[in-house]
Amino acid sequence: MSDDDDSNIDDIVTEEMLWERIPETEGEERANTYYELSARIYARGQYDEALALAETARDIYSELGANIPKEGLAQAYSAIGYNLNQLKRMDEAAGAMSKAVELLRENKSSVALELACTLGEWWFASKEYQKAIECMSECVQEHLVDGNELGAANDFHLIGCSHRELKEFDKALTAFKEARVLFKSAKEVIHVARCDQKIAHCLIELGDALGALGAAQKAIDVFTTAHDHPRETFALFEYGKAQVLNGETEAGLASLEKVLDAVADAEPKDFEFIVEIERKIATILRILKREDEAQEIERRVSSVEDVIAE
Repeated sequence: MSDDDDSNIDDIVTEEMLWERIPETEGEERANTYYELSARIYARGQYDEALALAETARDIYSELGANIPKEGLAQAYSAIGYNLNQLKRMDEAAGAMSKAVELLRENKSSVALELACTLGEWWFASKEYQKAIECMSECVQEHLVDGNELGAANDFHLIGCSHRELKEFDKALTAFKEARVLFKSAKEVIHVARCDQKIAHCLIELGDALGALGAAQKAIDVFTTAHDHPRETFALFEYGKAQVLNGETEAGLASLEKVLDAVADAEPKDFEFIVEIERKIATILRILKREDEAQEIERRVSSVEDVIAE
C-alpha cells in the first residue's frame, strides 16, 4: 500500500472520529466539531451536506448566549457563505458572509479584510452593485492604511466596475483612474491596460472622444504586445466606438467589423457581445445612410435575442 493510501485512511479515520465525538461533546466543542466536519465535507465537494453541518455549528454557537465565541460563530457563517456560493445561491451567500465580516471586525480579526473583499465580489456577482461599492470602499481604506497598494488597486477596480454597472460613469472613471495609478506603481502592466480600456468606455459615455481614443489605444498597445488577443478585441471595441464619437465614422465601422470577425470566430461564442457589436454597426450604417443593411442586421440579431431572452 502506498503512502497516499495510508494518508487517505488517516483522513477517513479522522472524519469517523469527528462523527463519534459529537454525542460526547456539548457547547463550543460540539459546534467546533460540526464546523470541522463541514470543512472536510466541503473539500470533497458535497456542498449541501457541508452547508447543513455549518448551519448546525452556527446554531450551537448562537445558543451560547453571552459566552458566544465570535470567532467561531464568524467561521460558521463564512462556511455557510462558501457553501451557498458553490450552490449558486449568491444572495444568501453574500448575506451569510456579511455577518461573518461584521463579527470578525468586532473582534478586530486580521481575517476580516480578506473575507470582506470576497464579500464585495459576491455582492457584485449578485448584481447588488451599491452594496459592493459600500463594502469595497471600506476595504480600500483598510488596504491603504496597511500599505497594501495592490489590494487597494483591486478594490478601486471593483468599485469602478460597480459604478459602471449603475451607469454612474463619472464615479466609475474616478475609481478606475485611482486603480490605474496604484497598478502602475506596482508595475502591473496588464491591469493598467484593463483600467485604460474601462476608462475609455467611461469617457465614451461621458462624450470625451479624444480622451477615449487615447485610453483605448494605450490598452490596445499593451494587449497587442502581450499577445492577449481576447482583451485586445475588447479594447478595439472601445476604440471603434470612440472613432465614431469623434466623427471618424468609416474608420469606426472598420474597427467594429474587425471586432465582430474576432468575436464570431471565438469558441464558445459570446452571443450577447456579438449582438451588442452588430447593433452598434447597424447604428453606424444608419449614420452612413445605408438603411437596408442596418435593417437586415437588426432582423437577424432579433432572432438571436429571442433565443437569449428565453
